[in-house]
Amino acid sequence: MIRLFRHYVPVQLVLLAAAEAAILILSMYLAVALRFAGSDVTEYLLAGPVAARAVLFALVMLATMTAFGMFTRESQTGDWAYYIRFLASFVAGGIAMTLIFYLLPALHFGRGVMALAFLFAFVGTALTRIIFVRLVDMNALKRRLLVLGAGTRAAHVGTLLAQEESIRRKFHLVGYLAPENTPHHSHVPREKLLEHDGSLLAIAYRHSVDEIVVAIRDRRNGGLSIDDLLECKLEGIEVSDISSFFERETGHVQLDSLNPSWMVFSDGFRRTSAKSTAKRIFDVAVSLLLLAATLPITLLTALLIVIESGMPIFYRQERMGECGQVFGVLKFRSMRQNAEQVGQPQWAKKNDDRVTRVGRVIRKLRIDELPQVINVLKGDMSFVGPRPERPYFVQQLADQIPFYLNRHTVKPGITGWAQIRYPYGSTVEDAVRKLQYDLYYAKNHSLFLDMIILFQTAQVVLFGKGAR
Repeated sequence: MIRLFRHYVPVQLVLLAAAEAAILILSMYLAVALRFAGSDVTEYLLAGPVAARAVLFALVMLATMTAFGMFTRESQTGDWAYYIRFLASFVAGGIAMTLIFYLLPALHFGRGVMALAFLFAFVGTALTRIIFVRLVDMNALKRRLLVLGAGTRAAHVGTLLAQEESIRRKFHLVGYLAPENTPHHSHVPREKLLEHDGSLLAIAYRHSVDEIVVAIRDRRNGGLSIDDLLECKLEGIEVSDISSFFERETGHVQLDSLNPSWMVFSDGFRRTSAKSTAKRIFDVAVSLLLLAATLPITLLTALLIVIESGMPIFYRQERMGECGQVFGVLKFRSMRQNAEQVGQPQWAKKNDDRVTRVGRVIRKLRIDELPQVINVLKGDMSFVGPRPERPYFVQQLADQIPFYLNRHTVKPGITGWAQIRYPYGSTVEDAVRKLQYDLYYAKNHSLFLDMIILFQTAQVVLFGKGAR
């Protein structure tokens, strides 16, 4: 894993994106060379216009592939759905390039060159994907992991590897090493417990360990030797705190292994005026673009709501925003009127009978969220951030879930990291899982992460994941 703008990205996916960017650029050059074969094209190939078009082609294709989920850890399965999405991303890329040429005719390169470029790019990237899928499944590429500890926190690492195939493909769990002079716990498999036959460094060398994860809750009285860890660190073995390990590998902050001191001393949760200004400019620009692009959909939705269930078109609801400030969020009305006659707020349920026929469709496609662009332009919300929750539920959840109020350290958003990583939830357990993603975003948010969320939100909308 490497960290780009405070967000962890698997190094394999970075290398894959770099290789495919090179293939896409070379495809354009190869198409020009083949299309004008027989003539002197050397000078033409070195000219600026070819380079500009090649880079544009690569950027557009990488953007569409990202929107179709081709650069996520979970997507690298190599099944039929994987290759169908890959094919669909090229179709969408072709449409996007056509629109660009229509809007900017000066960039047009001719149908022959573009057809050849797409052919070479498709074949080249398809072969790269096939090779990549084969390589990431090879055990020789797995990092060898040693967990220092044998309690419940340490057991969570084994549970994670057992449940998450994408993470299991990257790691081989060598075993657990309980600190000396502490009783062995039954929370980890006994066959995975390693013997103390030498120093920590000697044990790590014997088992060819690449990374040590420290999963000891009481570090002062738990037999943890900082000198041993420092020795391993200086010898090139990566040493990670269990909270940082979960954050890096899962894209969320694990509440079960979290403590306030980690939040205080970790390198995150930073807020600067420059960062806030850049995010505000980004919010306004994206909101205005979305408002213009979806105007026909907005007008059609408003008309259908009036036809089915009359006025009002919009529904205003109190939500809690940044620093606990309450504001009125605006949505297309997707439920029948007076849907909460019982007198108190209710969680939305699966197959909720309060939802209208039009509402069912616009919820599935996330169209009901479009009016929240107005909230973004007013400054109540950001385009990307934790989803704003109703004050009634916030009070309930804050009483039951530790660190819940920490999600309000950033502005809420129309879309967010939790929305693309976890399906819609309506229980306290779901709120806990989503909070873990919200805390990750609050800790690591940046324009780079916002762009990742926007591209993956397009994937959620296209395939209807998590909507209710």
